[in-house]
Amino acid sequence: MNKTELIDHIATSADISKAAAARALDAVIDGVTTTLAKNDSVTLVGFGTFSVSERAARTGRNPRTKEEIKIDAAKVPKFKAGKALKDAVQ
Repeated sequence: MNKTELIDHIATSADISKAAAARALDAVIDGVTTTLAKNDSVTLVGFGTFSVSERAARTGRNPRTKEEIKIDAAKVPKFKAGKALKDAVQ
């Protein structure tokens, strides 16, 4: 499912226009992004938790040349599925 299909699904399920569904989805994505940028987490009970994880600096290898390269430390977004989501997928 892509963003357009998700907007269609939201509009149908909530009985709202596609424009309103698009604005709602954009607001949710913006809220999650803004919160993660502040190093905070977003918990949606039953669905899951979005958080920021620290990845340490490490040494990697260029697969083409086999030369070692330095990979800088980074903050990366992480998602942990909630129990209801896990149960729905099984």
